[in-house]
Amino acid sequence: LVPTGERNLSSQEFSNLWSAQMPQLAGLESLTFSSSGLPGSGAAVDVLISHPDDDILKEVSNEVMSVLRTYNGLTDFENTVSLGKPQLDYQLLPQAATLGLTGNDVARQLRAAFFGSEALREQRGRNELKVMVRLPREQRESEYHLERLRIRTPSGSYVPLSQVAVAERGRAPTTITREDGRRIVNVRAELAPTAKSSASIIESLTTDLFPRLRSKYPGIVVDFAGEQREQAEVLGSLGLNFLLALVVMYAMLAIPFRSYIQPVIVMAAIPMGFVGAVLGHLVMGYEMSIISGFGIVALAGVVVNDSLVMIDAINKYRDGGMPAPEAAKQGGVRRLRPILLTSLTTFFGLAPMILETSVQARFLIPMAISLGFGVLFATAAILLLGPPLYTILDDLVGLMDWVAGRLDATPKERSAAAK
Repeated sequence: LVPTGERNLSSQEFSNLWSAQMPQLAGLESLTFSSSGLPGSGAAVDVLISHPDDDILKEVSNEVMSVLRTYNGLTDFENTVSLGKPQLDYQLLPQAATLGLTGNDVARQLRAAFFGSEALREQRGRNELKVMVRLPREQRESEYHLERLRIRTPSGSYVPLSQVAVAERGRAPTTITREDGRRIVNVRAELAPTAKSSASIIESLTTDLFPRLRSKYPGIVVDFAGEQREQAEVLGSLGLNFLLALVVMYAMLAIPFRSYIQPVIVMAAIPMGFVGAVLGHLVMGYEMSIISGFGIVALAGVVVNDSLVMIDAINKYRDGGMPAPEAAKQGGVRRLRPILLTSLTTFFGLAPMILETSVQARFLIPMAISLGFGVLFATAAILLLGPPLYTILDDLVGLMDWVAGRLDATPKERSAAAK
């Protein structure tokens, strides 16, 4: 295709149009259309099947393929099970032993007749040439000539090949794929142009098809590969590192505040940002992806800034002797404009990327959506819920101190306090 700036079609749209115009072609084992307009890690649905029995492997792969074809959101199906190249497998007959022939004798003569046998090697300059001897072309062009081939016995006589061996038609696999030492087969499908996500299909396969196959075929291994496995690995690593980042963030907030409670108020903005990221994807018509997850992780370090400056302002009013409700009110008013300006400048700075339509930029748009809309929603939530949450937690701390004081008091002091 010509460069993206010189055409109105993306590579994915061109691939979809080509696939729609392609007629049915006879004799094809597999026909797929794929595009590389956006970076990816595999097919939308990629089912990995493993079993030591080749026949069961083919049967299960065909069953999975038939199930995938029932989903309207999938297209470009592919089954990596190959029928293989046709071949003739020869088995010696008992008569061969009486004539003194072995399997090696018959195989060597068959190979020499049709492939050739090395007669000599000739040196020509720096090159060494092999001279091969075999039957003339007109005597090795079809299976008819194979049937008429004569095999020489150790006594020097000749017998027809059909008298010493019988042929059975079979197939030899062209490729054998293994993973961790196990023979595997992949059944793949791509998303149809009208489908937005394969999440519902993945859930259906996991809850319905996979348990049924595992109970029907003992020893079968059925799992997802490609994009699904890549996402699971990335999300697993991302989740562990994100928890570690939250712990470090809490410790960094607890040290300057000298409190175990106030960092919780600051970090309460993080789940509010998650909600905003999800709403932003719904508004913009994008599906959640790994790139969206990266944006959400980055969002956690951004949204705490607004609540941090608000809590710091409230603490300064409290240090001046102001009650908690009034300090929370004044802190919210004092920091309203800085918080709004910081959040709005962040959102408008990301807006060009969110609204970008070029193929090269679409890869990062989900991350920009998570950051931009997450900051907006978290800012609104912080301004509305931050001061009340501070007041509520202050009341709870006061109540806990009062209860602790009553428990530590002597019976005489409790009686006096009751009076």
